[in-house]
Amino acid sequence: QYSPDNVAGADGDIDPTEITFPGCSCVTSSCVVHVCSCLSRGENYNGLHLRAPDEEEEYARPVFECNAMCQCGDSCGNRLVQRGLQFRLEVFKTEKKGWGLRALDFIAKGRFVCEYAGEVLGFNEARRRIQAQTSEDSNYIIAVREHLHNGQVMETFVDPTYIGNVGRFLNHSCEPNLFMVPVRVDSMVPKLALFAATDISAGEELSYDYSGRFRNLPRTIREQKSLGEDNRLRKPCYCGSRACASFLPWDSSLFST
Repeated sequence: QYSPDNVAGADGDIDPTEITFPGCSCVTSSCVVHVCSCLSRGENYNGLHLRAPDEEEEYARPVFECNAMCQCGDSCGNRLVQRGLQFRLEVFKTEKKGWGLRALDFIAKGRFVCEYAGEVLGFNEARRRIQAQTSEDSNYIIAVREHLHNGQVMETFVDPTYIGNVGRFLNHSCEPNLFMVPVRVDSMVPKLALFAATDISAGEELSYDYSGRFRNLPRTIREQKSLGEDNRLRKPCYCGSRACASFLPWDSSLFST
């Protein structure tokens, strides 16, 4: 079933459609940084591009867009991901990876491409679905972990297996051309937004790093090729990049008993 937005999952703990954030009281058509409460942490976008982090920033700033309760208009520059697809994308059959997704238009670096939307699950339901899969099943469940300033970790599990959008057709690459950013609009449940990591040519396959480590950790400490028994549980990677790790990333915490 196609859905452009996240929906509540089977465990029903979180309703991603519920509006819990207060809106800004800006009366201008486009909000101004440090004046707008939604932009209190700084500018999110430079025009239609995701703002590049400052060199002195160790971590990425959280992204909060203006929401349904805000006084600003739909043309506000702090409303980007919520507008949905802006480029033509095509689902196609790849040689080794099953279905894939490619761009039909040129996409400049920093532009929003698409969202990875599906059922928002709790940890227990996500683990139950993972453990119920066979070796022949495709796994679409993504686990996003955000590290907060107080040491806590916020987890979001999204599964587009049964309900989802075009993002479910994105394949993994060890050298991807997209990267994922949690973007919050109406509540603390983030939209998993994918932005162009580099200029993307028309006809080029779109991909992101399933582990989420791309742009989050230095290359020197990325996942290395693992040895021994773990490899028998993992699926081979066919991304074809020079830095290919040979196996798709996996989250061992969802397999634990």
